[in-house]
Amino acid sequence: MSHSTCRKAPVLAAVALPGAPDFLTVEEAAALLRVNRKTLYESIRLGQVPGIVRLGRVLRIRRSALVNWMPGNSGPALGEKKP
Repeated sequence: MSHSTCRKAPVLAAVALPGAPDFLTVEEAAALLRVNRKTLYESIRLGQVPGIVRLGRVLRIRRSALVNWMPGNSGPALGEKKP
């Protein structure tokens, strides 16, 4: 059996369906944003991600907040300074 047949199913199935949950896990949100899970955790830590709900040690992210959020327009790219 090759390694390609042992891969996990994409998490996007839970995110892209019409009846998708209102709150996403960090893994599901990372798949929706197409970023690494660790990158998303760091952005959450820095307060850059909207819709975060903390339930004790559990993080959930409001799906509607992510869908309406435009992360590419939140700051300068590659260290460029805004005029």
